[in-house]
Amino acid sequence: MRVKSCEKTEKSRVILTVEVGAEEFEKALEKAYQKMRRSIRVHGFRPGRVPRKIVESMYGVEVFFEEAVNAALPDAYEAAVKEQNLRVVGNPEVDTEGEITREGFVFKATIPVYPEVTLGQYKNLSAPKVEIPVTEEDVDREIQRLSDRNTRLVSVDREAREGDTVVIDFEGFLDGVPFEGGKSENYSLELGSGNFIPGFEDQLIGAKAGDEREVNVTFPENYAKDLSGKAAVFQVKIHEVKEKDVPEIDDEFAKDVSEFDTLEELRADLKQKLIDERERVSRREFEDALMDQVADGITVEIPEIMIERQARQFIENIKAQVYQQGIGYEQYLKMTNTSEEKLLADAREPSEKQVRMDLAVTAIIDAEKLEATEDDIEEEYKKLAEQSAMDVESLKKYVNHDQIRDQVLTRKAIAVVTDSATATAPETANPEA
Repeated sequence: MRVKSCEKTEKSRVILTVEVGAEEFEKALEKAYQKMRRSIRVHGFRPGRVPRKIVESMYGVEVFFEEAVNAALPDAYEAAVKEQNLRVVGNPEVDTEGEITREGFVFKATIPVYPEVTLGQYKNLSAPKVEIPVTEEDVDREIQRLSDRNTRLVSVDREAREGDTVVIDFEGFLDGVPFEGGKSENYSLELGSGNFIPGFEDQLIGAKAGDEREVNVTFPENYAKDLSGKAAVFQVKIHEVKEKDVPEIDDEFAKDVSEFDTLEELRADLKQKLIDERERVSRREFEDALMDQVADGITVEIPEIMIERQARQFIENIKAQVYQQGIGYEQYLKMTNTSEEKLLADAREPSEKQVRMDLAVTAIIDAEKLEATEDDIEEEYKKLAEQSAMDVESLKKYVNHDQIRDQVLTRKAIAVVTDSATATAPETANPEA
């Protein structure tokens, strides 16, 4: 194999012109003969026993050329790519050139390669960073959430009030005829929640266990097509009325819902967690704003295949998400009245943005000569294991070494940008504008 030329073209493509010589081609011809001989039939010879020279004399020396080219070309291509140190990102377009003879052949491969990236400014940037203080009202809301999670429903022998939960059977009718989806049994409904059709819950206030009620409603205009704007009657049977047993917010509450002995300690812990979370969010948004600047600032010709591949990954992510929800991909397309072609078209812009970001990060890693040591990688495994409640060795079965290495390097590259950056105050809207 001899590389005759290596020409760079637009859109990060390389045209390799490669010559396969006589010696290599002869080996490929012998491979082709060994592969094809069992299917060759010549009178006087057993199947598979016809000598190669006999076959070539009968059918011409070109009889094995096509198969030999197919055999020789992949190895020659790989050797040429390795010799030229090309970072290939997609499949090549390959054509032979000129005449194929016993002396060999020449082929031309047009290859999408990893693009050359010229970094713009990536240090000493600035971006707004939002600082959101944590107030006592914020802590109160967290306490309320804990209270709501620990609130029990207890059965009561009285009329239902707003805020109570009633356990009911119901069946809906349109003009005296039951309609699909309008029936349920032992359904728990919180009165005042607004989960049902407007007016439904209000008509159950005052009901007691054992009561039967007729509820008259009109479906909203924006409801399901078959029911939109129609009047309906629901026959409702009340089985049980329940009220909320709300815990007292005191030291005993703190002991029940946490590892703390006092409400004051619980509130302090919740406040610190809110501070930490808001700082993480603020930091992440700050980093994103900076990295957007870096990605926008690079000079690069992105191969189309890299954008297409990222868009395909977008589709695969959607498939995984809908599968987790128990929905088939084709069903999802019908439900959303879309097509895969439309999803791919919609994914193009964010895919190109993601590819630019990845290229920018890699360029920083190269420029700064960043490395991920084995200690770095092991530490990252430990962090992920804690977050996912797994032991490290189990996690290693699902997340391979290279993935973790890439995560470490990406974080180091982002740190190069953020550590040298300046946080500015967010712009506020002009009230007079």
